[in-house]
Amino acid sequence: MKGHDFKRWRKTLEMSQKEAAEALGLKRRVVQYYEKGERGGDPVKIPRTVRLACYAITVGVNDYHGPEKDKKKDKERDETDSRAADSDKKRDKDKKEKRKKKKNKGED
Repeated sequence: MKGHDFKRWRKTLEMSQKEAAEALGLKRRVVQYYEKGERGGDPVKIPRTVRLACYAITVGVNDYHGPEKDKKKDKERDETDSRAADSDKKRDKDKKEKRKKKKNKGED
């Protein structure tokens, strides 16, 4: 995405530079740099994250909170975690009993 493409994106959505900056989480001055394609004579590249955010806004995504929870997968993960925790507890208990037996043998 070049500066003129960025400006066309903003104008297509009928946003001011300030509105575009707020939507993208940028400063208005950065939007100006992107549109101009330079800052202080040096070229400015529009980062991939900003380009993707422009696309997301274009298709109506205003925020993202991660993937939807898959209740079946969450339940399976919880069950697996629970079995692992039970297994850890059993292993710890067995180790403790072995140490106890070993200690008792030494006292005989």
